[in-house]
Amino acid sequence: MPERPAKLGLGENLPQFSLLVALNAFVGAMVGLERSTLPLIGEDDFGLGSSVAVLSFIVAFGLAKSFTNLAAGVGAERFGRRRLLILGWTAALPVPLLIALAPSWGWIVAANLLLGVNQGLAWSMTVVMKIDLVGPRRRGLALGLNEAAGYGGVAVAAALSGWVASEIAPRDVLVAGGAAIAVAALLLTALFVRDTAAHVRLEQGAHDRDEGAPPLRRAFPDGTYREPALRSCSQAGLVNNLNDALAWGIVPLFLAAGGASASEVGLVAGLYPGVWGVGQILAGQWSDRVGRKPLIVAGMLLQAAALGLLGASGGALGLAALAAVVLGAGTALVYPTLLAAISDAVSPVARAPAVGVYRFWRDMGYVVGGLLAGLSADAIGYEGAIAIVAVLTAASGIWVAVDLPERAKPAAATFR
Repeated sequence: MPERPAKLGLGENLPQFSLLVALNAFVGAMVGLERSTLPLIGEDDFGLGSSVAVLSFIVAFGLAKSFTNLAAGVGAERFGRRRLLILGWTAALPVPLLIALAPSWGWIVAANLLLGVNQGLAWSMTVVMKIDLVGPRRRGLALGLNEAAGYGGVAVAAALSGWVASEIAPRDVLVAGGAAIAVAALLLTALFVRDTAAHVRLEQGAHDRDEGAPPLRRAFPDGTYREPALRSCSQAGLVNNLNDALAWGIVPLFLAAGGASASEVGLVAGLYPGVWGVGQILAGQWSDRVGRKPLIVAGMLLQAAALGLLGASGGALGLAALAAVVLGAGTALVYPTLLAAISDAVSPVARAPAVGVYRFWRDMGYVVGGLLAGLSADAIGYEGAIAIVAVLTAASGIWVAVDLPERAKPAAATFR
């Protein structure tokens, strides 16, 4: 049976788009399983007394995910989006096994290296494939739906794993949940996902230029420092995930030190990505109408205010929950909008490398955040670590206000 000709648009590609949305919820759920439980497992099961040691799994995750994002962006044109998506889910299969058999914390760190590979390949490809399918007109909405699904998966898995972990061993929760998600997602991808190369060619044809995807030696400096639209997004993405590393690794310990139970930690751990996930649908559409810059600046400043409230809460559950809601709202404004701004600023064939470079720097935020939060918490306490990250987040928002063009036009930067 011949393949249908490629068309751009959300309605025209709704079945494939919806499948990719569901798969991204699975990607998020793999991380969400760890959100409310793994820092506590580090203290309780392995006797880790240092915040830096506990957060080493986040550093490993961030390193693996960052470099995988970079490789995925460059390799997407050469190997195909679908193949890399399948490879990403294959990398997830050993993760629950390593956690189940782990005799030491080093095995948990190794499992998170593989989880970072899974996230770098699977999340990058679902993002890029959705952008390929919808074309430029509804890009913000598409990315809002994508990120909402991913972080909705994080929220549900974080809340459920925290609740179940209050009844049975947290490690058993991670193992059973991770195995079920990885197997289901791999089967769905292999059986039903189609590649989107034809959609890229169709959109590139509208640009009336014959060019190939830029090599990494051009894409990396442009995305890091050469192009204002790209560098301001890259630094904001890094700082955003820096404070997410704090929320992932330090907040459960901060709340537990204040007397919160595992289920209460799970509630706060789920609120933040839950608001983040749902809010991105509205934020993505909003950015299509008003531009990317106002939402990014407002979101970074809102995150800084939320972290300030969290640090001042003293671990009180009500204030921590309110801070989690505000932090989620600020992140919702930022997350899909940064991806849309990156996609606006490059031509279609340069999209995958540009997104790869941006996601490299964004997920380096886990490395920087894990080290910074862990060292700061050990040196000056949880409140001090939270205050430092709040200041950095506010400074990042100011950087975007100064450096990001008001609205980067599609293909304004083509990695010359």
